[in-house]
Amino acid sequence: MPECPELHLAGRYINEACGGLVFSGGVERSAVGRGPEVPFCSEAYRISAASRGKELRLTLAPLGPGAPQDLVFRFGMSGSFRLCPAAQLPRHAHLRFLTRESPPRALCFVDVRRFGSWRLGNAWQPGRGPCVLTEYQAFRENVLKNLDDKAFDKPICEALLNQKFFNGIGNYLRAEILYRLKIPPFEKARTVLEALKDQEQQRRKKNPALTLSKKLKLMRENPDLLELCHAVPMEVIAAEKKLFEPDHSDNYAAFKNWLQCYLVPGMSTLRDRSGRTVWFQGEPGPMAPKGQTPRKKGARLKADPEALTPKVSTRASKRRPKAAAKPPKAEEEEADRPRKGRARRRRNTTAAPALSEPEAPLKAQGSRRTSGRRGRGAAPAV
Repeated sequence: MPECPELHLAGRYINEACGGLVFSGGVERSAVGRGPEVPFCSEAYRISAASRGKELRLTLAPLGPGAPQDLVFRFGMSGSFRLCPAAQLPRHAHLRFLTRESPPRALCFVDVRRFGSWRLGNAWQPGRGPCVLTEYQAFRENVLKNLDDKAFDKPICEALLNQKFFNGIGNYLRAEILYRLKIPPFEKARTVLEALKDQEQQRRKKNPALTLSKKLKLMRENPDLLELCHAVPMEVIAAEKKLFEPDHSDNYAAFKNWLQCYLVPGMSTLRDRSGRTVWFQGEPGPMAPKGQTPRKKGARLKADPEALTPKVSTRASKRRPKAAAKPPKAEEEEADRPRKGRARRRRNTTAAPALSEPEAPLKAQGSRRTSGRRGRGAAPAV
């Protein structure tokens, strides 16, 4: 899922790919895009982008008279931008900006799962803190001066997804950050962060005259959790070099090789209170959810993070359908009844009316259902 490195790379891609291009006309929107119509039209305009945390701002600037138009995007689970020939638009291109070339090209906001969205105006979403990537010092101060906030009563793995304090951190980044510091994901957030505050105060007392270069050297040699919230996303940006081909296979291969914890075989998983899977190694911590047992993930799970997990069919779902559908309540009541004898089942089968068409083998049905699910979306994350 796109997190602050992916938003940053998307902004860089737009600026480098579209920096010399002139766009023209209005903005085309698909019928199913999760955003408003864009009331903008110009004979000639340029496009630039800037990112902040998990948001990206696009500015449409006319080359003649007229006011610029800003749009702020959230990428959801699968949003991205792509520049391509206008005659070969990708599927799920929900917003399109056409160049003045002949033949024209289109800068497209592509979102297969349609959890991404955009809104008009240049304001970032209220309630989001400073970006961990581009506003590191402000981000650090915002966390350490607000440790009495109730957000830090939660486990550190859940606090790291709170965009009020950790704008840009998502599921894979939190796993990598906690893994490197060997911090149990379900340790209380305030316990972890107050220790950082004490360490920082002692460091200043011991070395009041440290130069900036020496401070940076210390940070690289002994990073704390907040420092890794900046350094780890920077590593992702350095790993993904195919900016002009955002979907290039080399990008994902580099990302997969970079991962040390998330989706890595042998790591354990639990679900946090939001239902998101937490990847970790070692003990989960004192605030681990009750009733769950950490599960070790095997090699088969080192796969595309965008891939959906196939649903496991229960015995009940494999049974032949009844000739007439029953209301949900009736089905639940029947499921609660004790199973009848074999002879009774035979009588019921004989009495049931015949189906109008022969039923396909259960195995074939299952494969069709699985292939149909591969294109569907999943629940969005912050």
